[in-house]
Amino acid sequence: MVNKADTNKARLHRHKRVRGKISGTAACPRLNVFRSSKNIYAQIIDDVAGVTLAAASTLDKEFTGNGGNKDAARKVGEMIAKRAADKGISEVVFDRGGYIYHGRVKELAEGAREGGLKF
Repeated sequence: MVNKADTNKARLHRHKRVRGKISGTAACPRLNVFRSSKNIYAQIIDDVAGVTLAAASTLDKEFTGNGGNKDAARKVGEMIAKRAADKGISEVVFDRGGYIYHGRVKELAEGAREGGLKF
């Protein structure tokens, strides 16, 4: 019998390994990405205080359209950059959440960079 690898378990293992090296502070918070098959989510987190400073996703009321494609990811990146700028955040550390830096994750990062975030 063929055993299929649990891809989410492997992603969580990669994410845990990356989180050992990356941490967000008040001066330079962490931009975390989570993607599902239908939506994409981004949060700016201060790990020292344990609070979310800003968040954006395809489930927000101002977002329209399909949430599971690269165009949506770029829009979410621009939305999170705008919300971060409103809170006075200009520099973050990028946490890809164990996903490959490709496709929707890459588009979200590029959208955030276009919006003014530095990482």
